[in-house]
This record gives sequence, C-alpha cells and structure tokens, in this order.
Amino acid sequence: MPKPLVWILIAAVAAVAYVMGAKAGKKRFREISGIAKDVWDDPALAKVRKRAYRRIETTANRVAKSL
Repeated sequence: MPKPLVWILIAAVAAVAYVMGAKAGKKRFREISGIAKDVWDDPALAKVRKRAYRRIETTANRVAKSL
C-alpha cells in the first residue's frame, strides 16, 4: 500500500476506536454513577451521615465557643 493510504487507514481505525471507546466509557460511567447513587441513598448510610453531621456540628460549636 502507498504511504498516504496507510495513514488514512490508521486515521480511520483510530477514529472508529475512539468513537467505540467513548460510547463504552459513557455506558460504564452511567453504570458506576448509578451504583454510587444507590449506595448514597441507602438508608443505613443516610443514618451514618446524619450522625456524622451532628457530631461535626457539635464539635464545631464547641470549638467556636472556646475561641
């Protein structure tokens, strides 16, 4: 094959690979973000978050009063 055709073929393969990879990446991102949302919305985790926020608020208020 002449050199220009080789470069055109390489560019075409790279473009197809990029598009397919981008679609696969978007699908995987949606999958991971869905799992993360499910974990974040879990009632047990919400309870732990609420407890942690209260403890942080209590500690922050105690520190603020001591200043």
